[in-house]
Amino acid sequence: MDRSGKAVVCRELNVPVLVETVQVAGPKRDEVTLKIKACGVCHSDFSATNGTIPIPPPLVLGHEACGVVEEVGEGVNNIKVGDTAIVSWVPMCGECKYCAMGRPALCDVGARATICLPDGTSRLTDSDGNALNHFAGVSVMAEYATVHRDNIILIDPEIPAAAAALVGCAVMTGVGAVLNTAKVQPGSSVVVIGAGGIGLNVIQGAALAGAEKVIAIDLEDKKLEFAVEFGATHRINPSTDGDAVAKVMELTGDGADYAFECIGLGATVSQAYASIRKGGTAVVVGVSNLADTVTLGTFMMPFQEKVLTGSMYGSARPREDFPKLLALYRANRLKLDELVTATYSIDEAPRAFEDMLSGVNARGVILF
Repeated sequence: MDRSGKAVVCRELNVPVLVETVQVAGPKRDEVTLKIKACGVCHSDFSATNGTIPIPPPLVLGHEACGVVEEVGEGVNNIKVGDTAIVSWVPMCGECKYCAMGRPALCDVGARATICLPDGTSRLTDSDGNALNHFAGVSVMAEYATVHRDNIILIDPEIPAAAAALVGCAVMTGVGAVLNTAKVQPGSSVVVIGAGGIGLNVIQGAALAGAEKVIAIDLEDKKLEFAVEFGATHRINPSTDGDAVAKVMELTGDGADYAFECIGLGATVSQAYASIRKGGTAVVVGVSNLADTVTLGTFMMPFQEKVLTGSMYGSARPREDFPKLLALYRANRLKLDELVTATYSIDEAPRAFEDMLSGVNARGVILF
C-alpha cells in the first residue's frame, strides 16, 4: 500500500532543506515499510545538501531512525507488523565477500544502495509524480519509509525512540570506531578531534574502553563542555590554547596511543597522525570532501610504525552490536538520553539543521 506523508527534501545543493509531502510506495519482496518515530539530525545529512557526500538531488534525507513496522512485503517472515526497529543505513546481505569475512559494514550491496534500494529503484515520488533519491538507501527523515529487510534491526519497544534512533548512526559510528576498529585498550590515551555528535560517541566509547586520558579537541567551547559530560578528561580549544598537537604532547609525553579524526578534513587527519606516538593508531571517522587530500612525510614511516586507518560505520556488525549498545544503555553505562539535547517536529527540520551547524546541540532529533 502506498502512503503519503511529510519528508525532509534536498532539492538543490547549498540551499536550506524543504519539508514536502511525498508518496512512499509499499514494500516489494524482501522489503518493509516503517512508520518513523524518531530521526536524528546528522551532519552527514547536511553533507549531502552541500555536495560533500555526492548524492544527487532531489533526495529525501535521513539515515538515523527508529520506527514501527507498518507493512511487510512478500518473503519477509521474521519481521511482523507492529515490531519496533532501528534502521541500519548499511544493509547486510550476508552473502558478499565482506559479509562472509565478518565485516558487514563494508557490504557490497550497501556500497551500491546509496541513492536507491538494493534493487536499484526508488520507492519515493513527489507530488508531481517525479522520483526522488534515497539518502543512504533509506531516507528516514520522513513520516514513512520503505527499506530492505536487511536494513532492519528489531529492538524492544520499551526503549525510547529518540535514544534508539541514535544507535543507528552516531552511537554505532563513534563507539564502534573505538571498540571495533581501533580496539582501544584499558589505561591508554586517546585524542578525539571534533566533539560533535560522532566525536562525543568516540569519547564515551573511549571511556567505556577504560582509557586513562581522553583528550577532546574542538574550536567550540560548548562542544568541549559536552565532551567532558561524555567522558573527556582533558579539553583543548586551539583558538585559545594554541597548537593542539603540542598540547597533546605536553599531556602524553610522546603522543597518544590513539587519535580519532571526527570532522572530515585533510588538515585534521594530519593532526591526528601527528598526535600519536610511535606504533600508535590514528582513525579517520569524519567524511571529507572528495577533493580533500592528506600529505604525510614518508621518511619516518618505517621508523615509527604508526597506523592510519579509516572506520566505516564503526566497523559495525549491527545485528550483534546494536543489542550490545542498548544493553549498555539499560545498564546506565552508555549515555543516549543525554545526547538528545533538543527535539523538533518535522516542520521544524530547517531550524534543526541550523542548530546543528551552530553547535548548540549534542544531537537534535526529529520526533513524529
